[in-house]
Amino acid sequence: MKLSVVIVNYNVKYFLEQCLYAVRKAKQYLPIEIFVVDNNSVDGSIEMLKEKFPEVQLIENKKNVGFSVANNQAMQIAQGEYFLLLNPDTVVQEDTFVKICDFMDAHPNAGGLGVKMIDGKGQFLPESKRGLPTPFVAFCKIMGLSNLFPKSKKFGRYHLGFLDKNKIHKVDVLAGAFMLMRKSALDQVGLLDETFFMYGEDIDLSYRIKLGGYDNYYFPDTQIIHYKGESTKKSSVNYVFVFYNAMIIFAQKHFTKNNAKLFSFLINIAIYLRAGLAIFSRLLRKLVLPFLDAATWYAGIYFIKIYWEHNHRFVRKAYAPELMNTAVPIYILIWLMAVWLLGGYDKPYKLSKLVRGLFIGTIGIGLMYAFQNEAWRFSRAIIILGAFWTVIAAVGLRILLNALGLKNFKLDGISSEKKIVIVAKIEEGQRVLEMIRHAVGSINFIGFVQPDRNASEAYLGDVSQLNEVVEVYQVDEIIFSTKDIQLQEIILAMSKVNQSQVDFKIAPEESLFIIGSNSVDNPGDLYTIDINFAIAKPAAKRNKKLLDFMLSILLLLTFPVHLLFVKSPFQLLKNIFSVLFWEKSWVGYANKVIDNKHLPKLKPGVLSPVNGIKNKQSVSESTAQRLNLLYAKHYQIASDFILIGRGYQQLGNK
Repeated sequence: MKLSVVIVNYNVKYFLEQCLYAVRKAKQYLPIEIFVVDNNSVDGSIEMLKEKFPEVQLIENKKNVGFSVANNQAMQIAQGEYFLLLNPDTVVQEDTFVKICDFMDAHPNAGGLGVKMIDGKGQFLPESKRGLPTPFVAFCKIMGLSNLFPKSKKFGRYHLGFLDKNKIHKVDVLAGAFMLMRKSALDQVGLLDETFFMYGEDIDLSYRIKLGGYDNYYFPDTQIIHYKGESTKKSSVNYVFVFYNAMIIFAQKHFTKNNAKLFSFLINIAIYLRAGLAIFSRLLRKLVLPFLDAATWYAGIYFIKIYWEHNHRFVRKAYAPELMNTAVPIYILIWLMAVWLLGGYDKPYKLSKLVRGLFIGTIGIGLMYAFQNEAWRFSRAIIILGAFWTVIAAVGLRILLNALGLKNFKLDGISSEKKIVIVAKIEEGQRVLEMIRHAVGSINFIGFVQPDRNASEAYLGDVSQLNEVVEVYQVDEIIFSTKDIQLQEIILAMSKVNQSQVDFKIAPEESLFIIGSNSVDNPGDLYTIDINFAIAKPAAKRNKKLLDFMLSILLLLTFPVHLLFVKSPFQLLKNIFSVLFWEKSWVGYANKVIDNKHLPKLKPGVLSPVNGIKNKQSVSESTAQRLNLLYAKHYQIASDFILIGRGYQQLGNK
């Protein structure tokens, strides 16, 4: 056996499927065995593997054992001359395996090898080649010096930016996303260190390969796509702690005591700086639009107040300072809360939800105004005119942001359709087009691009003219079909298209999905014919949590009444606090169903869709499963109200 390919999967079914289709094509030219180690995924990965990839040797873990342990499980039984650790969120070229094995055969001193990686935008990933993170290198990385001076031999050693990315080089560290190693070298230096749960294990093993007398190589003669950040979201606080703590483990293991202390000190500073920045940036992204709304509303109402004081005959004197200092901020807070509750801040932003939220908020303000004492009834006119202003300002702001084409802002329904071209022959292109329309409805489809040279009139052009097509038609998205164009040509085309705003997707010929990713923070669009569950939408999640909280408070305040009607009232009291602490929900899936893996996750429910049936004990597992599916697919907040009403006496269920 020439090559053993090892892939560790954790809840990235679609990326894994695309990865394995590419691996299947690349294995035609070489004796290869493929291992997939699944770390207890719940997204249907196992079922997909068994159905579509029977040639894969599957190892099913019953818990997430981490990256190192999972890879070692496969490497301990692998038979290949070379071991390749491959991320599931990668796509290899058809000739990748042949080229890397030929290079290793020709260089017996090579213990490990990494390749040129590009992201989902076709841009080079600098972590394709890395230096050893010594204290100074780590300091330059943490302080941003490596980003400021990427080509510097002194400051740019983390990503070795001074080395030509298109030439073969000896390097210190291989990237764990694609890590080819000689089995005889691993027999000498050992497998992955299982002290590392995730991250850092690639640096540790690369370093041990060098200590064993072998060289590590960066090999750009083949390229892969790495949809970086799919298995773990690298902007998360958890990522920051896990990654930098892995660096500390590495330092304590390999550096001298003094250097390890210095390194740990720097890393601990980095942990708190990066964690703080991660929390702040995430909060900022969520609050920037509400803040802009609040600021424009307040400014507008202030000028309305000034105008009304000076130009309306019924206003005899200036309004009290409390109007702008207290009342208007409260009004704005109510409007913001109403817009949030009705989904006005959910992406993609919908103007209808925004206007509904402002309307409901205005009603709430009016009701509050009616019950205030005379001292706090400043002006009904200010409220009415202010409400009109909030609608005009909020709608105008969103139209402006949409017109500016901001990266993270997308206004649904106003010039939001992407201009799409499909690189495929007509027959396959029509299949891909129908799949997109099934998933997202209407699209702005421009036309097909011929995968071969010399396109006919039925095409916009051929693949060699892709740049011109993008420029002429202002294309937003290019979709490649692997049935009609090879992966190496896809990757080459992605690298050559010079429009930074273009998104790329790949449609595997045997699959019912199209997938792509543009950055660490954005997983990209996923076009699939899978069921869209209403209960998975942000508004539904928020409303369900709000109902759980409000009902729990109501039940707690009226608990003595329920002693007379609810079976097991003291269990009801326990359930109230369980729901308040988000351990349970008042309505969840029927627990008699063993397999709910394909449904969006919910907290365990006190009640379930089965409670809507009088003789629920006679309900079979298959019926309960269908009820769960219908509940998730067609969820509305009214669904929970109905089930709670019908199952009121069972609110004390365990």
